[in-house]
Amino acid sequence: MRETTDGDAPGWLTSTELATARDQLPILYINAVPVRVDDAGTVTHVGLLLGVAPDGSISRAVVSGRVLHHERIRDALLRHLEKDLGAVALPHLPTAPQPFTVAEYFPTPGVSAFHDPRQHAVSLAYVVPVAGDCEPRQDALDLVWLTPEEAASPEVQQEMSGGQDVLVRQALAHAGRLP
Repeated sequence: MRETTDGDAPGWLTSTELATARDQLPILYINAVPVRVDDAGTVTHVGLLLGVAPDGSISRAVVSGRVLHHERIRDALLRHLEKDLGAVALPHLPTAPQPFTVAEYFPTPGVSAFHDPRQHAVSLAYVVPVAGDCEPRQDALDLVWLTPEEAASPEVQQEMSGGQDVLVRQALAHAGRLP
């Protein structure tokens, strides 16, 4: 799970406040698996970001980020999709977003399939079709569109850390596209 901070923005904690909260509370996140769909709504491609993982390694990941205090889940999804994919990604969110799974990240490896060394985080995960032009932004180094078969391949799966590989496979299964 990647993250940037904006210390003076409303809803953001200072670095000290965030460190204290992470030590004491689970933090709410969203994960969004961006996909391209054909006219029938079938997933044809999965968008994976290349970025720096919490441990400093380079890895592939889905869109993720914290939900701010007083922020609707829908607004958090749109904010993080725009932040990572650009202002003209044109994500299609349903009227009432329903996650395909809830991923629980633990700072201790092995407690679940999901690991974040910084914190205990609970993440609502969504498959989000995007129709516009996507350009990686913020701390993403690149964005690549892969077929479901490529995204589920062992080579790509091992490029993901913290359980992102599990999340992508779950998203593909949810969309009926797990090879």
